[in-house]
Amino acid sequence: METRDVLLDAFGRIRGEVGRVLSGAPEDLLFYRPDPDANSVAWLIWHLTRVMDDHVCEIAGREQVWIADGWAERFGLPFPVSETGYGHSSERVGQVRASADLLGGYHDAVQEACTAYLESFDPTELDRIIDTRWDPPVSVGVRLVSVISDCLQHVGQAAYVKGMFGRR
Repeated sequence: METRDVLLDAFGRIRGEVGRVLSGAPEDLLFYRPDPDANSVAWLIWHLTRVMDDHVCEIAGREQVWIADGWAERFGLPFPVSETGYGHSSERVGQVRASADLLGGYHDAVQEACTAYLESFDPTELDRIIDTRWDPPVSVGVRLVSVISDCLQHVGQAAYVKGMFGRR
């Protein structure tokens, strides 16, 4: 198995799980928060997709899908387009209001951009340093693993909230 195949499989798993969470999701599920400071499904899916978009597009040297393809305008969120949700307060979490179709459409667009990058992925890129603010500096390989880990954790959280919603 080639490096690109492993990465495509990992990102594809994120896509599949996001699709399962959003499939048939009523609006009240998307905004349900088990307690006032918990993350909603809408915020979790938006955030994991923003992180994927931000980080992979940076690696690929491409403008984010969020900006380039007009998703920021379609969502119309009340914060700067550069925000990915990192460090959001409970109030900010509650401001992410979007339909399952909008969340899924944005996620699919980001996945397409990631897939296009990964299909021509050169494994020698894994060692390229992209962030020297950390010790040790962050390589492409470390960043991609971080994105995969973060996204799978957040989609798992969204699935858990969906399950809680169904049992209330």
